[in-house]
Amino acid sequence: MNRTLQLHRNFINFAIPASLLGVLILLMKSPFFEGNSTLNLAVTLDLLLTIPFVYFLLIRKSTIPKTTVVPIMVLGAFIGSYYLPKEDQVYIELFKNWILPVIELSIIALVFIKMRKATKTYQKLKNTSPDFYDTLKKVCSEILPQKLVLPFSTEVAVMYYGFIHWKKRTLHQNEFSYHKKSGSAALLGALIMMIVVETFAFHLLLSQWNTTAAWVLTVLSIYTGIQFFGFAKSLSQRPIAINKKVLMLRYGMINEAQIPFSDIETVILSKKALPKDKMTKRLSLLGELESHNVILQLKNENTLMGLYGIKKKFTTIAFHIDNPAEFKEQIDHLLTSE
Repeated sequence: MNRTLQLHRNFINFAIPASLLGVLILLMKSPFFEGNSTLNLAVTLDLLLTIPFVYFLLIRKSTIPKTTVVPIMVLGAFIGSYYLPKEDQVYIELFKNWILPVIELSIIALVFIKMRKATKTYQKLKNTSPDFYDTLKKVCSEILPQKLVLPFSTEVAVMYYGFIHWKKRTLHQNEFSYHKKSGSAALLGALIMMIVVETFAFHLLLSQWNTTAAWVLTVLSIYTGIQFFGFAKSLSQRPIAINKKVLMLRYGMINEAQIPFSDIETVILSKKALPKDKMTKRLSLLGELESHNVILQLKNENTLMGLYGIKKKFTTIAFHIDNPAEFKEQIDHLLTSE
């Protein structure tokens, strides 16, 4: 019942601004609009100020982040750019050139201020190391639309792990590395080298046909290489952790799962091949290219969260641990003490 009411409320929150935008579009396409400078100014103000303000009033007491007002303003500017006559887009251009960049920088600054505050809070907790990626997702969920949280968090974290944070992570007693003996870092490094070599080769070939296409492909390939570099660096910064009630499985930023101990049936130290089963997954992105030495069997379905929010269900998951015996010992001890 509460969920139905919430969905109904959210529909109203977005339906009213959408209806107002629709009315303005019809007005801008009507013959009464042509040559009416006063009406042009009024419509511009409605697009950039009135409708975003109405939307803000609708969501101010809801769980929807207040920063979603910004996309409504941007949508208004886009609609104005498309439907308003060129000579009447003075205020639209001022908004896009001066106000919008300030808003974007303010949001980025707000994210990092909240990140710093959240990190300091985590550091005050005993025996707890703040995880940058988890903290970033939590902060972004408070100020960004839900669908933008994971894409934005992923892009920021790639730069953070790849080019900013190079300090070695000190593992706590309940944390386990998985990249030192598995060869995952070497495999990702080889993949990055392949991207570099193929980018250079394809650039030379495409430049003989179309220089623009060659540079577009090169930029995209460089960006892909940067992402894989960030992913590779995150392996050492996001260890697998055994908390009091939850096992935190992580494979850098690429895959992760939170498994309650009440769902764990058995922990098997084994390198045997996995069955071809839809409910059997590997934690590693590299699949069979990377070996495993631990197989975790669960009583209930769990969810493996991948890049950009891709979800996969599993009841059995295989992964590599650099110190599998100690890992199993800690898990078994917690399971028997419940």
